[in-house]
Amino acid sequence: MEYSTFGRHVAMDAWGVDFDLLNDASKLEEHMKIAAEKCGATVLSSQKKSFEPQGATVLVLLSESHLSIHTYPEKGFAALDCYTCGYDVDPMVAIQYMMEVLKPTQAFPKVMRRGDGPIEVVQPDDKLVKSAV
Repeated sequence: MEYSTFGRHVAMDAWGVDFDLLNDASKLEEHMKIAAEKCGATVLSSQKKSFEPQGATVLVLLSESHLSIHTYPEKGFAALDCYTCGYDVDPMVAIQYMMEVLKPTQAFPKVMRRGDGPIEVVQPDDKLVKSAV
């Protein structure tokens, strides 16, 4: 079987997010697994780390690649990214779900097409940006 090298990588900076949500690694992990399932990805495993005095990192390893978040609750900031290989799994669906959970006051997305030549930054769907704020 031959697999496509095509992939999409969505990175989102989210600002104005609730401190307690950004500081709860377990809750973030739960939501990240749901986000992965919603976009059609296969979850292989997940890891979470809570930092002192605050902050969290969660990584969800996907058969198709990964979904991650790193938080700075004291600044109301979260850095998210989701990279998926192939055409069937849409990483924007996972990021959009996380934006619905996080409810940021500001969000700044970038979408990259990868694996079919030079990495290309493409304009994200307006729906993704509007649903984030």
